[in-house]
Amino acid sequence: MSRTTDVTFLLLEDFSHIAFACAVEPLRIANLLQGEEIYRWRLASPDGQRAVCSNGTVTLVDQGLGPLPARSSLFLISGQNVGDRAAPEVLSFLRRERARGTQIGAICSGAYILAKAGLLNDRRAAIHWSFHDSFEETFPDVQLCKNVFVTDEAFVTASGGTAATDMMLHLIGEAHGTDLAVAIADMMVYSGVRPANAAQQISLQARHGIRNPHIAEAIRLLNESAPYYLPTSEIARKIGISTRQLERLFQKHLKVSPKRFAIDQKLTRARNLLLQTERSVSEIALACGYESASHFIRTYQNRFGVTPHNQRLCSAGTQAAFQRA
Repeated sequence: MSRTTDVTFLLLEDFSHIAFACAVEPLRIANLLQGEEIYRWRLASPDGQRAVCSNGTVTLVDQGLGPLPARSSLFLISGQNVGDRAAPEVLSFLRRERARGTQIGAICSGAYILAKAGLLNDRRAAIHWSFHDSFEETFPDVQLCKNVFVTDEAFVTASGGTAATDMMLHLIGEAHGTDLAVAIADMMVYSGVRPANAAQQISLQARHGIRNPHIAEAIRLLNESAPYYLPTSEIARKIGISTRQLERLFQKHLKVSPKRFAIDQKLTRARNLLLQTERSVSEIALACGYESASHFIRTYQNRFGVTPHNQRLCSAGTQAAFQRA
């Protein structure tokens, strides 16, 4: 008989429900297909009573932040407002369990908490793409991996959503064989299992139905030069076409100029930093390539119809109202 593997899911407030379901269901189905309990799991939360996920569903848990069974695995699952969930008692719990030899992983925005605990320095880690900008700014010593999951490090991490299933199937396959992992995927009607090196986001070409190689190369050059984007003329020269031709291609396929596209990229990054970090407006302006805060504020307001300061206040007000409801 196979030895049962103990798994604990630490659920933090606002955790991603889909990420949790995608992580725990492969374990349940593994037991079903094997006809024995090869996985046993329990749920934990900081208060030891319950956790509320981002869709408002309340999940009762089995324990608080007490010691876990020997040779167990711990998966931390968080979601929105992750910066507010890195409480001292949570960080201390993670450090204690690491010292006890517990295998630790994180799903969705959970890598933020592990990084805050100082566990990911000089390591590769995956986190949901919506947190990439703030994560890179906050934890420069962590090697952000923009793929769906990372399992070749001491701390396994997955980017959330169905990536949790990809990671769990990979881990189950390593422990019990590929045949079992494939059978679980079949039971879940999950035919699109991705390897660790798969990209998180759908490419721009796939999203917009664009197959033009010049646009794809131009966007690659723009992204690589962020936040100080290359001039349109320089991009056109590197691609080997005229500036006018590049501008026509962007207008035809994306309905914006290359310059407008670059500005939108900068402002999207700025909005992520505003909503996900405590950095000042001046610091965010500098991080996004603006020479002055005043120029950044004007550009931001023209694009989104609200100043950066009010954007942050509106977001905080919305979250407070939701929590009171």
